[in-house]
Amino acid sequence: MSATSLFHSARTGAGGDEMFAPDGTVRPTYRALHDALAGLGPEEFRSRSDSLARSYLDQGITFDHAGEERPFPIDAIPRLIDAEEWARVSAGISQRVRALERFLDDLYNDQSAIADGVIPDELVTSSSYVVEEMRGYTPPNGVRIHISGIDLVRDGDGEFRVLEDNVRTPSGVSYVLSNRRAMAQSFPELFADRPVRRVGEYPGRLLSALQAAAPDIPDDEATVVVLTPGRYNSAYFEHSLLARTMGVDLVEASDLVERNERIYMRTTAGLRRVDVIYKRTDDDFIDPEVFRPDSMLGVPGLVRAVLAGNVVVANGIGNGIGDDKLTYTYVPDLIRYYLCEEPILPNVDTWRLEESESRAEVLDRLEELVVKPVDGSGGKGIVIGPAATTEELDALRARLQDDPRGWIAQPVVQLSTIPTLVEEGPEPRHVDLRPFALNSGDDVWVLPGGLTRVALPRGEMIVNSSRGGGSKDTWVLAAERTASTGPAASTAQSQETRDEGIEDPTDDSYDEFADVREEPAEERAPEPDPVTSAIPIIDVDEEAPHDAQ
Repeated sequence: MSATSLFHSARTGAGGDEMFAPDGTVRPTYRALHDALAGLGPEEFRSRSDSLARSYLDQGITFDHAGEERPFPIDAIPRLIDAEEWARVSAGISQRVRALERFLDDLYNDQSAIADGVIPDELVTSSSYVVEEMRGYTPPNGVRIHISGIDLVRDGDGEFRVLEDNVRTPSGVSYVLSNRRAMAQSFPELFADRPVRRVGEYPGRLLSALQAAAPDIPDDEATVVVLTPGRYNSAYFEHSLLARTMGVDLVEASDLVERNERIYMRTTAGLRRVDVIYKRTDDDFIDPEVFRPDSMLGVPGLVRAVLAGNVVVANGIGNGIGDDKLTYTYVPDLIRYYLCEEPILPNVDTWRLEESESRAEVLDRLEELVVKPVDGSGGKGIVIGPAATTEELDALRARLQDDPRGWIAQPVVQLSTIPTLVEEGPEPRHVDLRPFALNSGDDVWVLPGGLTRVALPRGEMIVNSSRGGGSKDTWVLAAERTASTGPAASTAQSQETRDEGIEDPTDDSYDEFADVREEPAEERAPEPDPVTSAIPIIDVDEEAPHDAQ
């Protein structure tokens, strides 16, 4: 059997593939992985891939699709990012989170960026995400964005660009952890070809960041809980996994109660004070005294307890303005303003429809662009101009003129591809990336890797799981070691490996990520897709489908 037969359909000669160069040669970053996978042969690779997929079904690692629970597809060909490129991505994510932290603090306090003309006052006054009750509030350690997920795409030039920011309730990290565990069990020999940085320390880092956010308390250790809407929520698997791996309680709203502006958890031994709540519920449902009075998912009096300084909610209540896609267009300016730095990761080029000149240009080129609602998620409401009918474009044009604040426009992004196993064998499929970052107040730590989503159907423009998308294990390669010899050099390199966190497929610590399968849910409450936007991808030789991202 030829060593190259596994990838015969993946060498398309097209640009933008991360494994293969346009001339069909394997890129240096992927060479060892390519050779190891090709050496397995098609039959062995297919057999192990099927076993990998069955393991997800057995563990109950699922997502909600049209009310039906389905296993979340994982592709057995990982995505690789070399150490040098990851260093830039990590620095860019950290920079962006720090700027958004400064922005949120400024917004709810001094509003100096508005006074200095960096952002218009209308950006804030017209946003439905600003929570007036949080004005003047500063968290105990100054952190509002404890957990973030910044969506990236690699453009046609191979450069990572930021597609959007997620600083409310970013989800999907459970798939990162589960993907790594499954790959280490199914393909342990692949990790020997090149050191891969670990992801398993995320729960411990998350717990440390949440404990660091706690108000001053007499006890040595803060009490942290994960607040879930319940087992019928589409991301309940993630809620339960994170609570279990952090060693904290998973609670629902009915488990919590406010007394004298403090939050307590009901236990068999009585009430226990809660110091930090990692919420997986949208602001609109978190406290019926302030938001929706009919919400059964929130805790009455929670906002009063937060403002009194007796409990911290992560992520912060009122962070939604940071997710607003109009805010996104100003983040490069906010980085320059607050940090006095140039942005490391550029945005996707974006037009603000509320600006008359930009609006006129977009209306003139509507059939060429992607138009998004600023408050949309999961691909809802997005119109891809090249795929839209004349009637759809006419209707969109009217909406843009009626409500320009509610929309932005972007060019169609030509995304990179990675070989992905489909029925016919590995073929190139489009991908995006969501790195996760944790802010402890002292530093911003970026999980080495992230959630790579892949559009599985041929020609599909949307990578959302709701459209049949899957995921890949994302490998950040460790830096190359020096060729030093001798006992002292070996000891130093061993210490460096431990410090950087190199993956060991024989490490049984990943066993704690195994989940007890839940009974199928009859009805699921909505939560954003693991990555909130589907990506428009149009190849030169493909006809774009009519669905939006």
